[in-house]
Amino acid sequence: MASEASFDVVSKVDEQELLNAIDQTRREITGRFDFKNSKTTLEATKEKITILADDDLKMRNVIDIFQGKAVKRGVSIKSFDFGKPEPAGGQMVRQVITIRTGIPKDKAKILIEAVKASKLKVQTQYQDEQIRVSGKSKDDLQKVQQLLRDLDYELPLQFMNYR
Repeated sequence: MASEASFDVVSKVDEQELLNAIDQTRREITGRFDFKNSKTTLEATKEKITILADDDLKMRNVIDIFQGKAVKRGVSIKSFDFGKPEPAGGQMVRQVITIRTGIPKDKAKILIEAVKASKLKVQTQYQDEQIRVSGKSKDDLQKVQQLLRDLDYELPLQFMNYR
């Protein structure tokens, strides 16, 4: 008798790699000539990154540097929600980048509908900002993983707890 196999679909960011990308960005900013005598800073918490720059050009440069470092460290750009640049005190510009983790319920519906539309013999269940996919056939589960990889989804997806 075949037992149930399952895996979880999650969207999360490797915090250590993110911190490494932020640190590398800070180091590059301090070493670059175009940032000499600049008050540009990067502040990071678990939920967001705040960039403070002298002007729009420096802000765009910092974001480009950060995106490049994040991609090299294996952190997907889809994990970030870039806010609008806003004026900060003096001539400074501030931009907040929100770090997206988990799959919100309204976004999970799109994934669940795509799995159901595939007509594979699997069950999907939304729980704790992740989706559990289970079925009797491991081949069907692998097909679901491939289907979800092929979707151009707005969040980075990882597959965990494959049993």
